[in-house]
Amino acid sequence: MNVLKTILYFSIFRYPLKLEEIHDYTNHDNKANTAEELDLLIQKGILFMVDEFYVYGNDLDSVTKRLKGNLYASNIMTKAYKRAKFISKFPYVEAVGISGSLSKGYHDENSDIDFFVITKPDRLWMCRTLLILFKKIFLLNSRKYFCVNYFISTSSLEIEEKNRFTATELKTLIPITGKEVFEIFYTKNLWVNDYFPKFKPDLSPIGNQNKPFFTKTLEFGLNNTLGEFVDSGFKKITIAKWKSKFKNIATEDFKIALKSTQDISKHHPSNFQQRVILALNEKYREFQKNYNIELAEEHA
Repeated sequence: MNVLKTILYFSIFRYPLKLEEIHDYTNHDNKANTAEELDLLIQKGILFMVDEFYVYGNDLDSVTKRLKGNLYASNIMTKAYKRAKFISKFPYVEAVGISGSLSKGYHDENSDIDFFVITKPDRLWMCRTLLILFKKIFLLNSRKYFCVNYFISTSSLEIEEKNRFTATELKTLIPITGKEVFEIFYTKNLWVNDYFPKFKPDLSPIGNQNKPFFTKTLEFGLNNTLGEFVDSGFKKITIAKWKSKFKNIATEDFKIALKSTQDISKHHPSNFQQRVILALNEKYREFQKNYNIELAEEHA
């Protein structure tokens, strides 16, 4: 059912897929097997072919939307790479990747450029604060090309929320810097293959980081109890601010959407992960009602 689940997942974002893309999410070794499964879904009237895209339902306009988004993404990717390289120069940054819609080849006028940042242990909150201060001061708090909303440290490389959403995010993540760190990161998250058996990240295009002298000096100067005190202080200030600003978010939702530990910082107040999982399960129920085919629901 990976073919069907993949198509339904991306239909939430109105993003129809090609045969090669769908096949990459399946456990089929032979692309012809994936094509046969797709042909059967077309014969049943579940899918439609528009050019080379497989469209679920009657959302034929989604093909035009995707093509425009792909073009926009290709035009902005160079800027995203440069921003990722720039982020990698900040103190305590160990690795940087491009995530979100851009990592899937899509971007539009309402999109941000999302970055996934891996930091040194016990300095995550200092690293995060420095990046946020840069955004606020020099980018006038605009996150459009500088959205740093997910940090983990090298002490917590295994993603705790193991579901189809996070598996898709890890599969589509584009590592930019920190090759050795990403190699360990992916070995810590082999559970992704439970969802996508053929997933094998390609880290050959990226290298390891080379920090500027100023960054190395700052890291060396704060490699002591003072650095621990500053990091702890930034953590307390940030969490207190979030609890005040997002006090209407339920406690359990806060723990996921704004997860804040010594080694993890997420800033997703809209709880996008849960929204996607809920929308996907609704798609499954709708599909079962229309076609009498039951799909096991996902968990957040």
